[in-house]
Amino acid sequence: MAAGLGARPSATFVAGRFRPLAAPLRPVRSGKFVVPKRCFIVSSRLAWVEDELMEIQKSQEQSSVKSKKRPPLRRGKVSPQLPVPGHIPRPSYVGAKGLPELCKGQLHDAQGITGMRAACKLAARVLDFAGTLVKPSITTNEIDAAVHNMIIEAGAYPSPLGYHGFPKSICTSVNECVCHGVPDSTQLQNGDIINIDVNVFLNGYHGGTSRTFACGQVDDSIKHFLNAAEECLEKGISICRDGVNYRKIGKKISKLAYFYGYYVVERFVGHGIGTMYHSEPLILHHGGYHF
Repeated sequence: MAAGLGARPSATFVAGRFRPLAAPLRPVRSGKFVVPKRCFIVSSRLAWVEDELMEIQKSQEQSSVKSKKRPPLRRGKVSPQLPVPGHIPRPSYVGAKGLPELCKGQLHDAQGITGMRAACKLAARVLDFAGTLVKPSITTNEIDAAVHNMIIEAGAYPSPLGYHGFPKSICTSVNECVCHGVPDSTQLQNGDIINIDVNVFLNGYHGGTSRTFACGQVDDSIKHFLNAAEECLEKGISICRDGVNYRKIGKKISKLAYFYGYYVVERFVGHGIGTMYHSEPLILHHGGYHF
């Protein structure tokens, strides 16, 4: 709030509400006003804070609804690696020692974009199929086996298989497992959530996608959590265009996550993909946004 010389305002705008001043402002020689110590003035630019904080509190209350306590996730038995027919081309890292170096950003020509689209469309179809398998009592091993068969029947190679020794064809992350979970003998239970990460190598190009599925009936707090995460994803995608700074993607995501009462896991990042499985740019999902 600003007052011109000679003005004597009797109220000020504080966090979205008009409140009377405890005492009038006193002009001094410099032409500025001295605010009595017992007065508290906040710029009208911060008027949105009160409403936004109220929305945050409301969303946190919704997300803190008590749900049935579940036992912690335990590692199950991992079955042997599934075979891939010899005629299907392998990525260069299969059978190699150590992790491949992270390459610079990949710029794709028209042919490359066509190859990327084909690989990504296959990955999307496979992920849709994987989602239909999610139900109580099925094991993540069984989901992996079914997805593995669909990928090789399409003439593609499951990208995670053999990547730095990874033993499975997809990643299955249940409940508190953040990402890159290894499929095993773990049976899904009613009320679980599972993220399935599908990546394929088709005609020299990798394509990948993932989604979190609800198993059976989940409580309202989990639904709120999943809806918030999906909205964060869409918000990040919505600003992706030529000339946009990568950092703005993470800012959009983290701002919305905090708004809903959650925070972003900062240890993992997004990455480029193409003829190489992982490449620059690395996309942070946070942007240092704090209220």
